[in-house]
Amino acid sequence: MKSQRWGYPMANRLPNAIGIDTDSPIEFSFNGRRYTGLQGDTLASALLANHQRIIGRSFKYHRPRGILSIGSEEPAALVTLGTGAQAEPNTKATTVMLRQGMAASSQNCWPSPRFDLMAINGLFAPFFVAGFYYKTFMRPASAWEPLYERVIRRAAGLGKAPDGPDPDRYGQIEASCDVLVIGGGAAGLEAARTAAATGADVMVAEERAWFGGQLALAPALVNGQAGQDWVEQTVRELEGQPNVRLLKETAAYGLYDDKVVGLIETVASDAPSGARQRSWVVRPKQVIFATGAIEQPLAFVGNDLPGVMLAGAALGYAFRFGVAPGKAVLLAGGDEQIVQTALSLKQLGVHVVGVVDSRQTPPSDGMARLADAGIPYHVGCVIGRARGWQSVAGAEIVPLEGTAARMNERQSVRCDTVAVSGGWQPSVHLQCHLGGRPGFDQTHGIFLPPELGEGFQTVGRAAGVINDGDWGPVDRLRVFPAAGGGKRFIDWQHDVTVEDVELAYREGYRSVEHLKRYTTLGMGTDQGKTSNILGLHALATVLGSSVAEAGTTTFRPPYIPITFGALTAAERDRDFRPVRRAPAEAAHRALGAEMITAGLWYRPRVYPQPGESAAHAVRREAAQVRATVGVVDVSTLGKIALVGPDAPEVVNRLYANGMKTLPPGKARYGLMLRDDGLIMDDGTVARFDTDRYLLTTTTANAALVLSHIEFLLETAWVDLQAMAISVSDHWAAFAIAGPQSRAVVQALLPEEDLSAEALPFLGVRETLFEGKDCLVMRNSYSGELAFEVYVTADHGLRLWEQILQVGQAYSITPYGTEAMATLRIEKGHIAGPELDGRVTADDVGLARMVARRKPCVGQALRHRPGLQKPNRPRLVGLLPMDSQAPLKAGSLLRPIGAQEGGDAIEGHVTSVTFSPAMDSMIALGMLTRGDARHGEIIEIWDGLANQTFTVKVVPPVFVDPQGERLHG
Repeated sequence: MKSQRWGYPMANRLPNAIGIDTDSPIEFSFNGRRYTGLQGDTLASALLANHQRIIGRSFKYHRPRGILSIGSEEPAALVTLGTGAQAEPNTKATTVMLRQGMAASSQNCWPSPRFDLMAINGLFAPFFVAGFYYKTFMRPASAWEPLYERVIRRAAGLGKAPDGPDPDRYGQIEASCDVLVIGGGAAGLEAARTAAATGADVMVAEERAWFGGQLALAPALVNGQAGQDWVEQTVRELEGQPNVRLLKETAAYGLYDDKVVGLIETVASDAPSGARQRSWVVRPKQVIFATGAIEQPLAFVGNDLPGVMLAGAALGYAFRFGVAPGKAVLLAGGDEQIVQTALSLKQLGVHVVGVVDSRQTPPSDGMARLADAGIPYHVGCVIGRARGWQSVAGAEIVPLEGTAARMNERQSVRCDTVAVSGGWQPSVHLQCHLGGRPGFDQTHGIFLPPELGEGFQTVGRAAGVINDGDWGPVDRLRVFPAAGGGKRFIDWQHDVTVEDVELAYREGYRSVEHLKRYTTLGMGTDQGKTSNILGLHALATVLGSSVAEAGTTTFRPPYIPITFGALTAAERDRDFRPVRRAPAEAAHRALGAEMITAGLWYRPRVYPQPGESAAHAVRREAAQVRATVGVVDVSTLGKIALVGPDAPEVVNRLYANGMKTLPPGKARYGLMLRDDGLIMDDGTVARFDTDRYLLTTTTANAALVLSHIEFLLETAWVDLQAMAISVSDHWAAFAIAGPQSRAVVQALLPEEDLSAEALPFLGVRETLFEGKDCLVMRNSYSGELAFEVYVTADHGLRLWEQILQVGQAYSITPYGTEAMATLRIEKGHIAGPELDGRVTADDVGLARMVARRKPCVGQALRHRPGLQKPNRPRLVGLLPMDSQAPLKAGSLLRPIGAQEGGDAIEGHVTSVTFSPAMDSMIALGMLTRGDARHGEIIEIWDGLANQTFTVKVVPPVFVDPQGERLHG
């Protein structure tokens, strides 16, 4: 068929292809030149249709490289997609679906793939053998860094990595299912259908952009029905079931412990998410491997020329894409499938010039069918050499066995394509990622996946389950004798040859693992999918052993190359760590808040008014809270729901102070110790029912505390029935503090009785705010009358706006983390700077809180002698003699007039602020025997600025030490 309809001569196109839309042309470019393909094409099929046979150059010798395969096993047709920062090197043209405007270019060549100056390396092929680098760059040793290393690094690699930030977006999804089917061929679809019929939640991951596997690449019948029709019918059936999820262009790249599977999904550029790829982490209960089999090449002189391709790939391009692999195709193999492939190609309109069959006595029906089709049949022969300069121009056929005279009976055949099949090898890579080794099937000469135990199953071709005629016999010859000299390639990407294997053997590298590293066999982007079997046959030949005795190398993730961006997703640049945003963040920013990170959260630091400095704003906010009322967003605090019949016992063991007597409807300040007796965290424990609690933690320690509780429940307290669940994201929370706080909350919840009698200090209540679940807790970390109000996160912004609205009558002011720190330092409340992992309850003045008799975490080890020494640093307040002294946290404490040196240091400053209530700078610190030194004058030494300040040691509570304001 010839046509100008799509803007180029379509001599390579065939009619009746199943996978393309002839009415939907797609423009793309290759090496700067514009071409046209069709909807449904891969980049590889579009290039073949446009007569582009030389795609790039090989790594070592810079030999021309064309298209060998039709899937992710492709070792040769590597291109760079895109330009600039969006360039993606080392992409397999066989796996890329053609899209409008796609730009691709050859790599590892200059100035072009047809004329590459580095091809001069081929002239030095006798020197560039296995181990070349190890043998050459040894002397003089002084030349390694200034010369050898630079030359090697410049020559190493394939495509060039982009040097700019990646502008693309990527997504990450975590999922679970009952059954994950890897592979969407006939076996995978049937397995999915069977599993779905039981009601199981099923996912199917298919790396290609279509389902059907080999049924989509070759004509076949399934129960008397055309294979493609069966595939479409089955896919429609599965798509109509709510418990089935089908994923195309989604490759499984790794199998990990506990059945965790990593997937990479390629997303269309016009996807609603705007993402280019998605990384999936799937946790299925059962994994079914339907990964199929990979056709293997043959080793003969010139087998790396563009135009040499796998027979199954040649048929796939013709059947699915309507692209003739060549104008004159010669097929070579050694089983009945090569005969059927030749007949199918002929029927599709491809000119087949012959079939070369290494079998001495093939079945007679195949010979008859080829004769009827007019296809020459060369029995008991192999390809001796593929002829041509930059691509195949012909081939020499030689008898495999016989007298020396017959060995000279060579036949020369004119062809531009040699389609070869060295049999099919089950894809066992994923199944081996957990450390298992494949076993060898002597009958069929194939490696089979290891047994993985319960929860894993391999089906279809991946398990070796197909007709015997499709597998080659164990003595199949894949490595042909060299005909008249020349290189027989095993690894198309790294230019590893049969001769390299023989050399490695002579030099003592006879272990398959040593061979791999010495020759770089199978270490390319294809991970040896088309080279490992050839390499093992070559090694077995020189060892004089079987392929099974030669062994296999270790398979490791990833199964395919993975874009770094897909693994990191949003975790890059400023988002290297995931960002968490409180529900009212937009409102804070609208009020001019300066935001600060607190753990993974963004929190308002301060709300400066126009023309106001941040320092002045902090003082204003803190003073307003003490004078009238203020509101602060505390949604970022860790919040853990603890439920279950044994929840009271769990709470009592978790906290150092007594919790069993806490009645429903009340809260209590709690101190949590580590196993070693030091303080882990503090927070509030609120009890809403006999078996239902809400625990709050500091923002930074929320995940740590939850992990701590889960660990204890799953290991140490297995007899207790309770469950801890993070609800930090479920609740938005705001603390309303100050003398007028009760009036504000009462206006917010007019139907509630919030009097001191109805809701006393540390009382909690469940209610509703505008129909949404709401919690009210009488609690304070500012030393003022205060309430914490919780509402579901989706109503958090509304609650914030209402607080500000009803609070206008009371001159309410929003305050940030800096003013909150000022208020807590004035009251001597400990926080992160004091809880640095080195202090005990005694050190911070909370010894009376710790129950003496009840068992709890940390109770035993807190009595260690080292933690009871009287000279341990204790929490104190520090009041400078100069009220404006620029004190700094981290400064050291020492006696007046002490000289520099470690022996004079008696502690350090933990927290510093300017106190509007005291009209002075104040600080908290840890001072040796500090609780016994109130009234003493000491010195603060700022070693970095080399400044000293005189301060008075005082109790840590600066404001309202009797707590009268707290109780309102």
